[in-house]
Amino acid sequence: MLEKYNFSEIEAKWQRHWEETKAFKVVEDPDKEKYYVLEMFPYPSGKLHMGHVRNYSIGDVIARFKKMKGYNVLHPMGYDAFGLPAENAAIKNNVEPAEWTWSNIEEMNRQLREMGLSYDWDREVATAHPSYYKWMQWIFIQFFKKGLAYKKENPVNWCPSCQTVLANEQVVDGCCERCGTLVGKKNLSQWYFKITDYAERLLDNLDTLDGWPNKVKIMQRNWIGKSHGAEVEFKIQDRDETLTVFTTRVDTIFGTTFMVLAPEYPTVLDMVEGTEYEAPVKEYIDRCAHMNEIERTSTTNEKTGVFIGQYAVNPFTGKPMPIYISDYVLMGYGTGAVMGVPAHDQRDFEFAKKFDLEIIPVIDPEDPEIDLKDLKEAFAAEGKVINSGEFNGLDNVDAIQKVAEAAEERGIGKKTINYRLRDWLISRQRYWGTPIPMIHCDACGWVPEKEENLPVMLPTDVEFTGKGESPLATSKTFIDTVCPICGKPAKRELDTMDTFLDSSWYFLRYCDARNDEAVFDKDKVDYWMNVDQYIGGVEHAIMHLMYARFFQMALYDLGLVKDEEPFKNLLTQGMVIKDGAKMSKSLGNVVSPAEIIEKYGADTARLFILFAAPPERELDWSDKGVEGSYRFINRVYRAVYEYKEKYAEGAANSYEIKTEADKSMAYWMNYAIKKVTDDVGERFNFNTAISTIMEMVNEMYRYKEGEVNEALYGEVVKNLIIMLAPFVPHVTEEMWDHLGYEGSVHEQSWPVYDESALVKDTIEIVVQINGKIKEKINIPGDLSREEMEKIAMEDEKVKGLTEGKNVVKVIAVPNKLLNIVVK
Repeated sequence: MLEKYNFSEIEAKWQRHWEETKAFKVVEDPDKEKYYVLEMFPYPSGKLHMGHVRNYSIGDVIARFKKMKGYNVLHPMGYDAFGLPAENAAIKNNVEPAEWTWSNIEEMNRQLREMGLSYDWDREVATAHPSYYKWMQWIFIQFFKKGLAYKKENPVNWCPSCQTVLANEQVVDGCCERCGTLVGKKNLSQWYFKITDYAERLLDNLDTLDGWPNKVKIMQRNWIGKSHGAEVEFKIQDRDETLTVFTTRVDTIFGTTFMVLAPEYPTVLDMVEGTEYEAPVKEYIDRCAHMNEIERTSTTNEKTGVFIGQYAVNPFTGKPMPIYISDYVLMGYGTGAVMGVPAHDQRDFEFAKKFDLEIIPVIDPEDPEIDLKDLKEAFAAEGKVINSGEFNGLDNVDAIQKVAEAAEERGIGKKTINYRLRDWLISRQRYWGTPIPMIHCDACGWVPEKEENLPVMLPTDVEFTGKGESPLATSKTFIDTVCPICGKPAKRELDTMDTFLDSSWYFLRYCDARNDEAVFDKDKVDYWMNVDQYIGGVEHAIMHLMYARFFQMALYDLGLVKDEEPFKNLLTQGMVIKDGAKMSKSLGNVVSPAEIIEKYGADTARLFILFAAPPERELDWSDKGVEGSYRFINRVYRAVYEYKEKYAEGAANSYEIKTEADKSMAYWMNYAIKKVTDDVGERFNFNTAISTIMEMVNEMYRYKEGEVNEALYGEVVKNLIIMLAPFVPHVTEEMWDHLGYEGSVHEQSWPVYDESALVKDTIEIVVQINGKIKEKINIPGDLSREEMEKIAMEDEKVKGLTEGKNVVKVIAVPNKLLNIVVK
């Protein structure tokens, strides 16, 4: 009697076996080619969602397939364990962040093991563990020594709800990306990384990343935001001071009639001190401090500003021009000083109209609809240069070059390149993060903790108020220390690191996760790196991937790694949606992986999620699709167990083709091996690979209705189990074991197809008359167009179709169809 497919027993059995035997443990082997496959590690929220299941299932298929192809495969997992949710949980539920985090990790470990994922758990890392953040602090100190880490006071993005600083990238539409609260500005002394030193390399190296999606590379290019232009010096009248302006349109400098500074410009208050302008300027600066960047740069806002009582001299015309401060100029872009060219910039035009400032067109567009003497709005600066002295008559594109050269010759400017990318603000006023290993001494300034004293441990005697400064400030044991240089009393840094630092090098730590003596062994990292296939959501296209690339480059410069880029290939998987929308509690369309696994098993969950859509596309959840996947596994299970009962004694390593049915079955087996190998190994088209296996199973069911060649059928069953193994690892392991094969199915070599079996003696082609299908005929395979046409036209069925008609044209598509055009 056929044994029932009991997925819960089967899956639990093989999960225990894999764990007990450490089936997926891996070590460096110089005699084998390595393959490092990595999915982005999760935040330990406590529960897996379907996005996790999709991400990890994709990675697991690749890992298992590559192992069967003979690679030495590294496939690790860990947790991005620091972060705000743990701290918020501590405030809300009166539980320690560590307790909340480790409890969630334990629960997620259990869920990941239930999925049957082939991780080397001996390499597991959690960024909140001292054994990890010790080396995070060590890396920080190396960056500090190299001049990449520095502290400065700056207006920063401040979330009043989270009570923490946010990087520019974490402000979305003027609001905190985590809680949605409107973000304001606050002056704080913060730690920064000089990622701008790497702007050009981050940009140039994108051209070497052939295995990355273009859309991700475009997003990174846009974020780095390289622009060619010129810096020009404008002297302030009657002051020993100049304003430096970056512009991409230096050709319009003769049209500059005023200057605008950001309200935060560092010398504004000095320029108005003790003058009648001091009070209104201070009042305006205070008003701007409560506005976010979106409000300040909105093109629909009425232009506002304040004259500061000073004038700048146009270096080309010698004219004095009034200097204003206005909210539409930001310190974060360019130099914080802008030359106002109202004829050719709409914001400048509106500002000039508001404050009754001169408007001088310096480009003639030769457009009859534009009245240069009475402009109604600014117009694009494209055409011939006018009102610009010696540069009149030049095309504006040529003028950009000529004016820049003139500025350099006169010592009032230079050609330069500007980047949108800003240095990375890494300080956070939170508890649950890596302590910054820096100490402030009144005598020595900021100095790093001695490396032998690492890690600087997070204290446990802290209070979580959710307000004000870092919770570390409430600790009685943390802040006071001694200077590592002079030994005098000193104070520890109270900020912790942005959690993006932790995820910027975890892939390196996986290579040597249990090393207590060093951040990692260089030989081990050199063996495994770089990551051959990285997998994660496109939402990480800018921040995480940019920061990880920066870390890798900096570590390369420190001589710690051999590769400048961490990730050779990148796959960004699509979201899992239901009823046309992203799964969310508020919409009530969340499907829990735990429910699916309990009802159908992990293999079914994996199979459906891999079959339902190509990995880079959105996947629309379907309950019917899940049931269909479950039925297919049952169908395979029945076929294998029936084979064991009826034919297993006839299994052999070789087979002989005896009938046409044998030939067809051998064709399908070899076709499936070829197609699945290509789909999984070359394109990650898991859905079409599974579809091909399903077709092969249909052929198996048809074949076993007739006379069965036991040796051939045994080979078909064996290859079916091996090909399915990366997708549904538990049930294939069970079937492999049931058939009495030695070892694990996951240790087997991937099958190789027989090219000769793919050559069909005869094939079925479609015959069309004037584009309409009329007949199907069998002819020899692999004929040329001419041979195919000759044989087909002599076929009795075809003769009957064309009898009495004038054949105008014959279109032959080898091995597929013949279209006969008749009148």
